[in-house]
Amino acid sequence: MINFQYARANDVSDAVRQIAADPGAKFIAGGTNLIDLMKEDVERPARLIDISRLPLNKVEEMKDGRLRIGALVPNSDLAWHPIVEQRYPLLSSAILAGASAQLRNMASTGGNLLQRTRCYYFYDTATPCNKREPGSGCSAIDGLNRMHAILGFSDACIATHPSDMCVALAALEARVHVTGPSGERAIAFTDFHRLPGDTPQRDSNLEPDEIITAIELPARGFSTNYSYLKIRDRLSYAFALVSAAAALELDGGSIREARLALGGVAHKPWRDLAAEAALRGKAPNEAAFEQAADLLLRDAKGFARNTFKIGLARRAIVRTLTQAARGTPQSQSDKKIR
Repeated sequence: MINFQYARANDVSDAVRQIAADPGAKFIAGGTNLIDLMKEDVERPARLIDISRLPLNKVEEMKDGRLRIGALVPNSDLAWHPIVEQRYPLLSSAILAGASAQLRNMASTGGNLLQRTRCYYFYDTATPCNKREPGSGCSAIDGLNRMHAILGFSDACIATHPSDMCVALAALEARVHVTGPSGERAIAFTDFHRLPGDTPQRDSNLEPDEIITAIELPARGFSTNYSYLKIRDRLSYAFALVSAAAALELDGGSIREARLALGGVAHKPWRDLAAEAALRGKAPNEAAFEQAADLLLRDAKGFARNTFKIGLARRAIVRTLTQAARGTPQSQSDKKIR
């Protein structure tokens, strides 16, 4: 049994005060990832600060059309929210592709952003892992690395970010609102998560004494030409080998705007502005999509057991963009049952 103290935050300011006063503390809301890590002895927080009752559980439409999503909105509520279904169906599809219905009922929007990697070696405390113990080494590089990164990795870490929801948020250009002792700030979603570099123990640019309060979506949600494709070993409750989120705005016979993000391939949701720019002004056809895929994957590199991911990612990009262009998004089986 891991001994820890428990406290409940009364409001956002109180939560910030408590976390700033105790470097060994962790916030807990749904706990769908943190509790697993505590069970595996990966995380050993000295104190759990319960934020589950803070007033951060609303989805609010702003006057200018933006959507503000409270950090404590459950994933299931967000996926089925009428505004999200109608204006941001890419986000709804990505959420429903992840986890199980029971976990989505518990998981919070803010917590989803802060999931730790699902690397086998990160969870196995008997093996070296630079994310757990900086400087100890990365066992995955010469180990079982079938699920691991092909982009943005470093000699210190080749783990991947596990979230489906975050891939859609990257494509939609969300912003993350956080609060800390120095006040409030907003972080562009593409800048929120970090590549491993020499500090793989840091997954995001959220400071240890800050709390996520909301995620903001721009008014444009690409509600017609979008698709989210998740390729995995089994149909449900499995992490992506490769996932792709595509959103297009078409103007006659050409692409006016393009968004493309990948999951399962890097330490963060992977978005390449050059690949998106290459699509603008082009006809929405296979040749243009293949060119974008080649550009996005130009620096991809596999390891002993995951080289297949490069070709898989290329095919996933072309398929997802094709579905988006046709207005025939990848269906999610969970859509059939509420």
